[in-house]
Amino acid sequence: MRLRFEVDVNAAHKGRRAEHKARALLEAAGYVVIRSAGSKGPIDLAAWDGVGVRLIAVKSGTRYLSALEREALALLAKPPNAVIEVWTFRDRCKGPTIERL
Repeated sequence: MRLRFEVDVNAAHKGRRAEHKARALLEAAGYVVIRSAGSKGPIDLAAWDGVGVRLIAVKSGTRYLSALEREALALLAKPPNAVIEVWTFRDRCKGPTIERL
């Protein structure tokens, strides 16, 4: 049981680190960003500027967007000027792969 706890903590830390990287990239590009820390919802970050809103799910490592997560994002109510994106940070890759849904 202890080993599982350590793996869960490391995975959570890796995900948090990816969210912080994404936030830093968005803020450097001029966006205002909020992070839904501790949320189990489909969106990890919300970012906006004077033009539009970006609702972002962040994945790290080899994680991928499951069919249930993809469906939850597709059914998400959003304003007309918002886009939904999935940012994937792969191991040893400097920047994210961005998929717009």
